[in-house]
Amino acid sequence: MTQPGKVLYIIVCAAGPAPHVGRLVTLAQDQGWTVQIIATPPALNFIDIPALEKQTGHPVRSQYRKPDEPKSPRADAIIVAPATYNTINKFAQGIADTYALGLLSEAPGLGIPVVILPFVNNALASRAPLQRSVDQLRAEGVRVLLGPGHFEPHPPSTGGEHMDSYPWALALESLPN
Repeated sequence: MTQPGKVLYIIVCAAGPAPHVGRLVTLAQDQGWTVQIIATPPALNFIDIPALEKQTGHPVRSQYRKPDEPKSPRADAIIVAPATYNTINKFAQGIADTYALGLLSEAPGLGIPVVILPFVNNALASRAPLQRSVDQLRAEGVRVLLGPGHFEPHPPSTGGEHMDSYPWALALESLPN
C-alpha cells in the first residue's frame, strides 16, 4: 500500500466533506505518510486551516510560493479528495490556473501517482464532460474512484446526507504499492 516516510499531497476541493479532510490526514499519518495539504482557493472557506497546519506540521498551501519562500517537499503521491466536478474537468483538460491544478497537471508526466475521490451528485456524474474527463484521466494512469465499487454519486441536493459515509480510506487504499 504505502511506504513510510513518503510525502503525500492531499488536494482538497470545495465540496461537502472538505471540513473533514483531517480524517484522511490521520489515516495517512497512521501509515507513515508525511502529509501536505493543498487547498483549491474555494476550499479555503471549507477547511480549518490552523487545525490542519497543526495536524500536519506544514502550512496549508493554496498559492504558488514566492521565490524566497522554502519549497514544499516533493510529493511521492497525490490524493484529490473531495474532488469536485470543476477540478476533475480542469485537470483532464490540462488547465493549470491554480496552484493545485498546476501540481496535478505535472504529476502524470513526473510519474507521481494520483488518486481522485470525487464528491459529485448523479446529475453532474451523468454529464458527458465528466465522463470524458474520467476516461481521459484513467487513460493517463490516474485512478479515478467513481462508479461501481468506488464512490457512487448521490442525488442532487442530498450531499449533506452522504458526508459521514464519504470513503476517505478508499483513496488511501487505492494508492499503488
